[in-house]
Amino acid sequence: MSDVNTLYNEDFVAWSKEQATALRSAARGGSNQKLDWENLAEEIDDLGKSLRRELRSYMTRIVQHLAKLEYSPAFEPRNPWRRSIRLSRIRAHRVLEDNSSLKRDVRRLARQASEDGIELAIAELDEHHETDDLDLTAMRGTAFTPEQILGDWFPPEPPRD
Repeated sequence: MSDVNTLYNEDFVAWSKEQATALRSAARGGSNQKLDWENLAEEIDDLGKSLRRELRSYMTRIVQHLAKLEYSPAFEPRNPWRRSIRLSRIRAHRVLEDNSSLKRDVRRLARQASEDGIELAIAELDEHHETDDLDLTAMRGTAFTPEQILGDWFPPEPPRD
């Protein structure tokens, strides 16, 4: 087991996983402490999982707005979408900086965020009657890379007539 105080401060996700494993091991070893070992371990494990869900949520928001920038024919409200992307990228990077063990999940989370974010974008564009001229099959087939999601990439602006 690594230095738990250091791990707790540097990577909460890894710490919570390590602690949940240690609790389960202590329970199997017959500790005489009157604790609800399995549920305690599960709760600590869930604390780390909540950070993974938080990162996925930021990535989904980024994809949602990247997809609207890429596919929406409207010229407004593009600036608020860009602001939302920038803010979500900052927040996602903070989660990753504080929990480096999440970096190994970024590709999988990017795939999930692409699917969810594109469906959210389609629903919002449909609410504004912007999906009539869109190829929804192509849109649903779009997969943003982790570099596009978390980097500084933005889709090209649509041509103005």
